[in-house]
Amino acid sequence: MLIGKPPDIPSSEITSRGAYLGYLSRRRFLKGAAAAGVAAVAADRLSQLVSPRTTVRAGTKLQTVPSPLTTTGEQLTPYADITHYNNFYEFGVDKGDPAKNAGGLPTRPWTVKVDGKVAKPLNFSIEDLLKLHPLEDRVYRHRCVEAWSMVIPWVGYSLSEFIQQCNPLPSAKYVQFISYYSSRVEQWAGQDPGIYWPYSEGLRMDEAMHPLTLLTFGLYGETLPNQDGAPVRIVVPWKYGFKSAKSIVTVRFSDKQPPTTWNDQASYEYGFYSNVNPDVDRVPWSQKTERRIGLPFYQQNRTTLIFNGYKDQVGSLYAGMDLRKDY
Repeated sequence: MLIGKPPDIPSSEITSRGAYLGYLSRRRFLKGAAAAGVAAVAADRLSQLVSPRTTVRAGTKLQTVPSPLTTTGEQLTPYADITHYNNFYEFGVDKGDPAKNAGGLPTRPWTVKVDGKVAKPLNFSIEDLLKLHPLEDRVYRHRCVEAWSMVIPWVGYSLSEFIQQCNPLPSAKYVQFISYYSSRVEQWAGQDPGIYWPYSEGLRMDEAMHPLTLLTFGLYGETLPNQDGAPVRIVVPWKYGFKSAKSIVTVRFSDKQPPTTWNDQASYEYGFYSNVNPDVDRVPWSQKTERRIGLPFYQQNRTTLIFNGYKDQVGSLYAGMDLRKDY
């Protein structure tokens, strides 16, 4: 079952934690360094036998309420996997790099600037955002374009609650999200010189206003770890993970489709919409199946669902569109 009765135990009380071994980064695949990647995986596995990763320090507990929009019937990915298997290239290209390198991200004070097609520019502190609406426990499937997936208990509220406070003009048709960037803090970004920082993502206005689109402040009932996009990010569960911008500092409303980082890199692979679609492959990954992180090896492989299993909720947003062309 996809959307239904929230679990009896809120995510803030779930303490399942495990560890998972590193895999190959997307950019190394794109650059064709498959042999080097295999060696890196083997070295990482050996290093974990000798010196296992330390547990991430717990964040601040958040007061949450259950949500009717949560996904039920799926085993949650352990906390340590969610926090040690990350794509956050500003802090390194390997999956374990963000957990090691993101500690210097300054999450307090934090301000989100709102500009563009709005009645007037606004600024929201992180404290303002945390108080704007009750924080909800929402379990969502997370699907990476690299053909792996997780099931994550996020904490946040519908992005639409925030957008309503921004007073966008009728001419606003898109929303752009710009991430924090400092070359002094995120010094590893230079490992991939082809990316132009800061990171940028965007949604069509109706996508941003959909109830499933989550303005996110935590996971497992605690504030977000830095490597998972602290202190505020978005989560769009029916799209590939790179569409869910992390560590947001600017929300910009526009009448035109905004530039987005991976689309600028390779528009033929990373379309603006980037909805999960098993029928449209992304080199070098087939999208027909996925590997569920945190499960025993023999249970990991599973069939990928259109819109990551949220077709009944979001399919109408794309009525009449050619999902092979408008990817």
